[in-house]
Amino acid sequence: MTTPQTIEQYLAQLRAALAGADPAMIQDALYDAEEHLRSELAENPGMSEAELLAKISTSYGAPDEVAEIYRTTEKTVARALRTPPPRPRRSALGRFFGVLADPHTYGAMFYMLLSLATGIFYFTWAVTGLSMSAGFAVLIIGAPFFLLFMASVRGLSLVESRMVEGMLGVRMPRRPPYTGRERPWLQRIAAMLTDPRTWATLLYMLLMLPLGILYFTIVVTLMSISLALIATPILKAVYSSYIDSSTCVGAPPWVCDFAAWSIGWAGVATWCVLGILLLFVTLHLVRAIGRMHGAFAKHLLVKSARV
Repeated sequence: MTTPQTIEQYLAQLRAALAGADPAMIQDALYDAEEHLRSELAENPGMSEAELLAKISTSYGAPDEVAEIYRTTEKTVARALRTPPPRPRRSALGRFFGVLADPHTYGAMFYMLLSLATGIFYFTWAVTGLSMSAGFAVLIIGAPFFLLFMASVRGLSLVESRMVEGMLGVRMPRRPPYTGRERPWLQRIAAMLTDPRTWATLLYMLLMLPLGILYFTIVVTLMSISLALIATPILKAVYSSYIDSSTCVGAPPWVCDFAAWSIGWAGVATWCVLGILLLFVTLHLVRAIGRMHGAFAKHLLVKSARV
C-alpha cells in the first residue's frame, strides 16, 4: 500500500482496509481518523498534509494498521457488551419455548411499545420542520431555520441509533459522520445536504409513525389476548357461580353448546393452553420484528462504506 499524501487518501485507504466490516464501525473509524488527522493539521499550520502523515504514521498508524486495531477492538468490545446467550436448544420444542429466555425478545418488545411515542415525536418534528422551513422560505430566516432543522435531524439520527443498538442489539454508529469544524461553513453545509443519509434519516422519521402504531398495536393486542386466555382458569375459579348460572337465550343450538363447553373446565383448560401457545408465538413474532426493524434502521441511518 502506497504512503498517503493527503488526508483524503489516508481515509480512502482506511476505508478500503476495512472493506467487509460493519458499516457502523467503518463510520466510527473514519470519524476518529479524520478528527485526529485534521486536529493534528490544525496544530501544525506550517506543515503540509504529506509531511504530517509521514510524521504521525508511527504514532497513529498506517491505514492497514489502524484497520486491524479497529477490527480487534470491535470484537473485544462486542464480546464484552454481548448479553449472555441463552443455552442452545436442539429440539423444536426447546427452540419454541426458549424464546422466553432470550433478552433480545424483551428489548424488542420494549422498543415496539416505545415506538408509538418516538414515532409520534419524529413524525411531528419532521413535518413541523419541513412545513416551517417552507413557510419561512420567503423570509431572511428561512435558510438558517432549514439548516438548523436538518442539523437536528442528523442529531436525532444518532439518538435513534443508540436506542436501536441498546434495545435491538444491532451495531449502530456511535459517532456522527465527520463534518470538520475547521472546514469553511459552506463546505460543511454542502456536505450535510449532499449526504444521502441526511435525507434517509428524514424518511425514517416520517415512516416511524405508521410503524410505531403498527408495532404498538401488535404487542398490545396479542399480549392482551394471550394473557386474557391464560387467566381464564382464574376467572372460572373466582366467578364460577356467575359463569355457571349464565343462560343462552335466543341463540342457535350450536352456539349454546359451544358456550356451555367454553365455560366448563374442559373449555377453560383448552383456552388456557391456547393462550400459552399464543404468548410464545407473540414473543417469536416480536423478536423477528425487532430483527427486521434493526436491519431497516441500519439501512437508512448508517452511512454506507461506499459513500
